[in-house]
Amino acid sequence: MYILAIETSCDETGIALLRASGGLSRPKFEVLENLVSSQIKIHAPFGGVVPNLAKREHLKNLPVLFRKIFPNFQFPISNFQTKSKIRKPKKLPVDLIAVTVGPGLEPALWTGINFAKELGKRYGVPVIGANHLEGHLYSFLLPQKKTISSNYPAFARLRTGKQFPIANCKNIFPAIALIVSGGHTILLLLKSFSRWKKLGETRDDAVGEAFDKVARLLKLPYPGGPEIEKLARRGNPEAISFPRPMIHEKGYDFSFSGLKTSVLYYMKDHHRARRVDVAASFQQAALDVLIKKTMHAAQDFGARSVLLSGGVAANKELRRQLKHEAQKLKLHFFVPSIAYNLDNAAMIGAAGYFAFLRKKKYPLSAQGNLEI
Repeated sequence: MYILAIETSCDETGIALLRASGGLSRPKFEVLENLVSSQIKIHAPFGGVVPNLAKREHLKNLPVLFRKIFPNFQFPISNFQTKSKIRKPKKLPVDLIAVTVGPGLEPALWTGINFAKELGKRYGVPVIGANHLEGHLYSFLLPQKKTISSNYPAFARLRTGKQFPIANCKNIFPAIALIVSGGHTILLLLKSFSRWKKLGETRDDAVGEAFDKVARLLKLPYPGGPEIEKLARRGNPEAISFPRPMIHEKGYDFSFSGLKTSVLYYMKDHHRARRVDVAASFQQAALDVLIKKTMHAAQDFGARSVLLSGGVAANKELRRQLKHEAQKLKLHFFVPSIAYNLDNAAMIGAAGYFAFLRKKKYPLSAQGNLEI
């Protein structure tokens, strides 16, 4: 099955083309094209994503990315103007169009949904809604080998090979999946690719949100997470004893609001504090909670594997430490290539494939608070 995938949940415009096979028992993905247009420079002056600006950029970028993958196909509709003349539609060489319907910023989501619906109508291709969080969940299945071409300086063009990271899918279950991003911190127990149970989630700030807020306290540029990580490399993670909220409590829920507040009060009381030590100590406190909860869940449920995904999973220290703890317990550890941790359409293609196989029909409308 060939899948065209579209992602516009926040400030990344993504379109990808995948070839999917293997079904629910042995899924395999080949990523033929994965284009991403970032809006970081546009939103940086505001210290965060402005929904209407994100919508405007998606409207501009979607036709451009589409034509880079399919240069011989036109997309002339009122909201996505082109200078090309309308031609009789050819058959678009895909079997399915998958588009993110949530969670995310609703103005941004609607641009991708409307684009997908118009494509499906024009070229007679079925359209399926995909859950952004499920995209993160399945992203570890995407090929790990990649090369980057600079043919289009304004966009990141990621070409991936056929490498498949899992030798035997049956051996990974049960698995504990940690999904960490700017909006979510979730622990799941996976019994298969189509069956899971939510064990816990954050009660307040997501861990990525906490990273961004602490970055603002440290006067670091947007996006804050990568800047915290960069600064932390030069600091001492044991310099400041920040709290580890809920680390000893039973259950698998998280809380990061108190940790963020502790950093705020520490900086008010210590005007000469070294920023590198604050960043390193904060980061380690957050990672300790994530890792401890994840490994407790893995032991409690007899997991064979630990899966890590989401935007915060691009943090190299989190990847290193969680892998180390999983290996100590002789568990498999899976994490996507960093390019697939960040918002991208390839993972939406994977989520769309599984939704199609599971006959899971999400409404083709923006669902800002959609859950996994």
